[in-house]
Amino acid sequence: MALSLSVVLLLGIILIVLIRGKSLKGGPALVAILFGFFLASTGVAPSINKFLNSLADTINHITF
Repeated sequence: MALSLSVVLLLGIILIVLIRGKSLKGGPALVAILFGFFLASTGVAPSINKFLNSLADTINHITF
């Protein structure tokens, strides 16, 4: 749960920066938000969540 909340927060911040920097207008931003909202309620949502969790675990295990 903490991972998904932080991903949502990060994506929200990126979206705000893109809108304020005029790289992304309000219409396409609304479409992106609605797409994510409706995608989360489909059957593919568990697969996306599993992929993001495995990606986060992989990044977590990288040592420098």
